[in-house]
Amino acid sequence: MTTPILIIAAILLGFFLFNGYRRYAQLKNYKPSDDSRHLLKITDATFSKTTSKGLVLVDFWAPWCTPCKMIAPMVSELANEYEGKVKVGKLNVDENQQTSSRLGIRSIPTLILFKDGKAVEQFVGVKPKGSFQKAINKHLD
Repeated sequence: MTTPILIIAAILLGFFLFNGYRRYAQLKNYKPSDDSRHLLKITDATFSKTTSKGLVLVDFWAPWCTPCKMIAPMVSELANEYEGKVKVGKLNVDENQQTSSRLGIRSIPTLILFKDGKAVEQFVGVKPKGSFQKAINKHLD
């Protein structure tokens, strides 16, 4: 009876170790230059103009933030999926402190969905891609 339990435990342990290593390799090798070409680089100077019209998803992040690196590929995917419908961009909070301070960003990653310049949804921390898609689809005209 204990042999099947040990086999199942070994399989589960192997799965978790493999999955953990895969995530580690993904984070270790992340480069912002690998982001989608549809992903906007937003700064303090461009923030108001970028978010003033239409639906815009802004990822507030920093290069040293591990959870930010975890969701970066997903944010790139959203930029590709919603190209022409929704603008998706990233704002580095270390380089653009005025905007992040004005909006009260205290934890990163924080993603805010803006509609015609007004924040309509806010997400703090790592969330599944479906959460962002659901919010975007809710606010699309």
